[in-house]
Amino acid sequence: MTQAHSIFKQNFLEYASYVIKERAIPDLVDGFKPVQRRIIHTLFEMDDGKFHKVANVVGWAMRYHPHGDSSIYEALVNLANCDLFIERQGNFGNTLTGDSAAAARYIECRLLPFAKKVLYNPELTEFVDSYDGRNKEPVTFPAKIPVVLIQGVSGIAVGMSTYILPHNPLEVLDAMAASLKGESYQLYPDFLGGGIVDVEDYRDGKGSVSVRAKLNTSDPKRIIIEELPYGTTSEAMIRSVEEAAKKGKLKISSINDYTAEKVNIEINLARNTYAQEIVDALYAYTDCETKLSINPLVIRDNVPTIMGIHEILDWHARHLVVVLKAELELEKGHLLDKLHARTLERIFIEERIYKRIEQKKSAEDVNNAVITGFKPFKEQLLKEVVLEDVERLLKIPIRRISLFDIEKNREDIDQINASLAEIERKLADLVGYALAYIAELKTMLGIKEHQRKTTIKTFELVDVKEVA
Repeated sequence: MTQAHSIFKQNFLEYASYVIKERAIPDLVDGFKPVQRRIIHTLFEMDDGKFHKVANVVGWAMRYHPHGDSSIYEALVNLANCDLFIERQGNFGNTLTGDSAAAARYIECRLLPFAKKVLYNPELTEFVDSYDGRNKEPVTFPAKIPVVLIQGVSGIAVGMSTYILPHNPLEVLDAMAASLKGESYQLYPDFLGGGIVDVEDYRDGKGSVSVRAKLNTSDPKRIIIEELPYGTTSEAMIRSVEEAAKKGKLKISSINDYTAEKVNIEINLARNTYAQEIVDALYAYTDCETKLSINPLVIRDNVPTIMGIHEILDWHARHLVVVLKAELELEKGHLLDKLHARTLERIFIEERIYKRIEQKKSAEDVNNAVITGFKPFKEQLLKEVVLEDVERLLKIPIRRISLFDIEKNREDIDQINASLAEIERKLADLVGYALAYIAELKTMLGIKEHQRKTTIKTFELVDVKEVA
């Protein structure tokens, strides 16, 4: 092999690895591609409860994403249209008609509380330098839900691709609860646009599904398309119907699109043609029926891996328990620090340890005097007194010392001890705590707002030759 060949091979491998990991394939842990993760991280940084101009968000995200503003803008619009983490204001396009969103300077967005609940915890997040070394960005968020299953994903990398269909968030949470209890469960795709899906060949997310439009044939001279199959817009649907009509496969007199918030495509039939007669032709020759092949590829431990729906969900059920435990341990550590500080403060003021420093000349003598003053009360302390503790105590103003409220201090300590007891109770039953957490997430999402939209039905594929 010549030197040029070896250079090309090495560079191609590096490029392929970069595209797979840094652009096209989502991570199993938080379900995001890098551009999506950078957008969410930017929104966390900007979050002040108010809406932000999308153009501003895109500009801030460019500190982390080296591929230009248009890719960030498109990814943000797609993320916002998933209705999971981002709240929209303005025209974010219409996924039913295929209309694009308004320019970034005209539309606004902000994070929903749900995003903070399931993604945000800087203390548990590993950060790395951004591409220019000026900032820190997360490797992955410690996500508590399988985002990749709820939102779905598609991406084409070098030599591989991923395609995972979206699932109903409430059904995913129910499945996580079932997994934690050791019960069996089934999980099938659910699309925001509704439609009908045949999951006969779903094979745990590694096979394929057939999707159909929902047709209203109550009027014999008119067919109304009320729901579209996944991946199709009203514009594409009308184009496919018109092409089929031009080729003589369908006999229609006109087609009108009244789609806005709901799909409403009206197909008026030609003379001597009736709705029931051309339903099969619509499925055979137009986008009213399509087949989707699925390939659930994710990055797991830095390696592209194909995982079934059950495998992904069971992994996330275990991961939820791990993250919740880590959060409880963190909170416990903070409370113990707080309890230690309150105890030190009480002894420092009650026992007049501050009087010991009045005659001391150097900072070292002052520190030693305070540390020595606590020695008789060693049994009341949670840990050794260190210089940081001394510095904090010496910063207490004289006014606070003279107005020190011992009862208030005891109340604070009792409250901290109660919180510690509650954390210990949760740590003793992590699965029970995780199930309660899942129930809380379902309430946050809204039970009514996230009911299943896609009908699951088994149907035979229409044979084109038979229809002809």
